[in-house]
Amino acid sequence: MAGIDIEGLATVYPNGVRAVDGLDLTVAHGEFFALLGPSGCGKTTLLRTIAGLEPASEGTVRIDSADVTRLEPGKRGVAMVFQDYALFPHMTVSENITYPLKVRRVAPATRTAVAERTSGELSLQGLLERRPGQLSGGQQQRVALARAIASKGKVLLLDEPLSNLDARLRLEARTFLKKLQKDLGITTVFVTHDQAEALALADRIAVMQSGKLRQLGSPREVFARPANTFVANFIGSTPMNLLTGSVASGGSVSIAGGSLPAATGSVPVGAEVTVGVRPEYLTLSIGDVSGPSIRGSVVVAENLGTQSLVSVECDGTLIGVTVPEEDEPDPGATVVLTASESRVLLYDKESGELLARQPAPVG
Repeated sequence: MAGIDIEGLATVYPNGVRAVDGLDLTVAHGEFFALLGPSGCGKTTLLRTIAGLEPASEGTVRIDSADVTRLEPGKRGVAMVFQDYALFPHMTVSENITYPLKVRRVAPATRTAVAERTSGELSLQGLLERRPGQLSGGQQQRVALARAIASKGKVLLLDEPLSNLDARLRLEARTFLKKLQKDLGITTVFVTHDQAEALALADRIAVMQSGKLRQLGSPREVFARPANTFVANFIGSTPMNLLTGSVASGGSVSIAGGSLPAATGSVPVGAEVTVGVRPEYLTLSIGDVSGPSIRGSVVVAENLGTQSLVSVECDGTLIGVTVPEEDEPDPGATVVLTASESRVLLYDKESGELLARQPAPVG
């Protein structure tokens, strides 16, 4: 196993665009690490710079403590799975898997043994003599993984390997990939724009925007306590409510004609803030409740399967809240929204950065 250490890394294109901009990052031995962000944020460029496919303009890349910044890709000890899998169409599955070994002049008998062993680990038995065009998308993905594993790299780099699969296959591949990585114990960096994949797979997530790191943390930390409004907007299958409010006395914020409890810390009373609270962390009730709350009227409810996303108009502001499907209120119903103090986040009105920081809630 090998860790990755990145210091002051920048990748600048000839047109002056800084695709990766002064980034510091450490990936631990055996970690499943996700690079997450919207298209064009620099995550794939960062992955390719680690692999040596893009030259670093500034900074250093170390793998297993060795400086590989100027080394050729083949000398870095990395294995990469590309978004389109990059399989050789004229080669069989067996030949594709063992191609890296052939380049290194490994004996044919050894290559055959590796192909058989690796194909068994990835449920490719019986497919070794087929060509990529005769395989399904899921099978092609496993062949690309088998080739990467057979190359015996210290680090596995995955560039959106699930994006070409349909929804059902993607879920199956996600489970398979997580189990495979844990079984192998190989340090893995996984690029995706799909926050659900990152939350499900990663030990830690780096959220990127415009070549910079906006937040680094565990899936729980990034989801429950986004460090800024960019991350808050980007993470979550239902968007976080980001609402204009002001700090009130008694540990609460005034918002949408009502109030919610909040850890205001050193933020002065009367200060305008952006209040963030996830729909999953709000409670919807019908009738009066005690303590800080927001009253409103149900506008629409969207079926999410076992839950419904209810949009509530509160003093001219729409607020989303999720409820169990059996508790979905009727349109026009008057409802009350409440939340626990630990779930209500305050962000600076100008910078969008999190205020009154505290540990992410447990459970």
